[in-house]
Amino acid sequence: MNINIQTVHFEADLKLLDYVTKKAEKLNTFHDQILKVDVFLKLDNVVHKIKDKIVEIRVHVPKHDFFVKASSKSFEESFDMAFESLINQIKRKKEKLTLA
Repeated sequence: MNINIQTVHFEADLKLLDYVTKKAEKLNTFHDQILKVDVFLKLDNVVHKIKDKIVEIRVHVPKHDFFVKASSKSFEESFDMAFESLINQIKRKKEKLTLA
């Protein structure tokens, strides 16, 4: 599984990159055919003082892609919300495949 992290409008520190990488590696426990994970970390409202932190995660598996987006006041919180939503999507897709 290849994990690709991109930051938009800022430079991420090593602590944040490690956090995202370690969490993303856990996706293998939910789906064993993940080819690639793209994580986008973005700052919204760059003009204003209060910036929302947006996390987008795209997971590529054979014949299907999963995509989630979440925003909050911290990247860790945004990533956790997006990650939970992504896990739910993967579980639902696997249930449909086993029922079919």
